[in-house]
Amino acid sequence: MRDELGVRIDLAWPDPSGAGRQPNSRRQQAAQTEAELKAAAIRVFERVGYLNAKITDITAEAGRATGSFYKHFAGKEALLEALLADLLTEGDASAELPGHGTDFQDRDAVRFHVAAFWDFYRRHRVIMVALQQAALVDEAFAERSRDMLAPDLGHIADHLAGLDLPGDPLVTASLFGATVSSFAATWLNPATRPGLGRELTDDEAIETLTTFLHRGFGAS
Repeated sequence: MRDELGVRIDLAWPDPSGAGRQPNSRRQQAAQTEAELKAAAIRVFERVGYLNAKITDITAEAGRATGSFYKHFAGKEALLEALLADLLTEGDASAELPGHGTDFQDRDAVRFHVAAFWDFYRRHRVIMVALQQAALVDEAFAERSRDMLAPDLGHIADHLAGLDLPGDPLVTASLFGATVSSFAATWLNPATRPGLGRELTDDEAIETLTTFLHRGFGAS
């Protein structure tokens, strides 16, 4: 082949300026496809629930061929685990925010964690519900999820040092997590929200739960 000036161009010879970009481009495309599949899965989970969602529903929602799904995930459970890993990464980042107290004798430290989880659950409610549904029907998935969440449990247990706890620090930490999660799941889901006769504001919910937990830890 020749260019406009008649100079021969050998197409078999790699262009140094572009050769290094092709793998990068493929990685970017793969990352984009994975992100689109995750986003599509969340929309499908919200419509029909995790248990009723099919891989073909997810790929159709993403506008992708079904075969492309398996280039990124071994199955629906693997996709949900990837979503959980994303949430844990986001949670790790929140631990670096200003105001993150590490001593639950201090009410403000408890409130920081309650408020962070409340906001987190509000934004990721669909995934949180999906994780609960998956764990109920798949013990292997439940075990893997527990392993992934173990560092977070230890993180809360560390904050309880020095308190007159009602039980083992890890047990008490699990009580903290279960209480906050259940409270958020109840009040942030229109289908399960009690008939209060008025709106429960975020601030009231966070303050109520903070006081309940702080007193339950035996802090003064």
